[in-house]
Amino acid sequence: MVILRSNELRNLSPSELQAKLDELRTEYSTLVSKGAVAGVDNPGKIRETRRTIARVLTIMNEKQQQGE
Repeated sequence: MVILRSNELRNLSPSELQAKLDELRTEYSTLVSKGAVAGVDNPGKIRETRRTIARVLTIMNEKQQQGE
């Protein structure tokens, strides 16, 4: 998955954000399970995926507080 920046995420609708979040969580669980069993080629990808999930959640909460 491509790294998603905050300004790109802010342009998405709430339903699109939820879809991205579901996709990222699936990818994260896959990466973690592969890492536990066989090791990961790029451990930085796990970290970046976790941070992107946090970014999406933050933007979702901001939009919810603004009433969008």
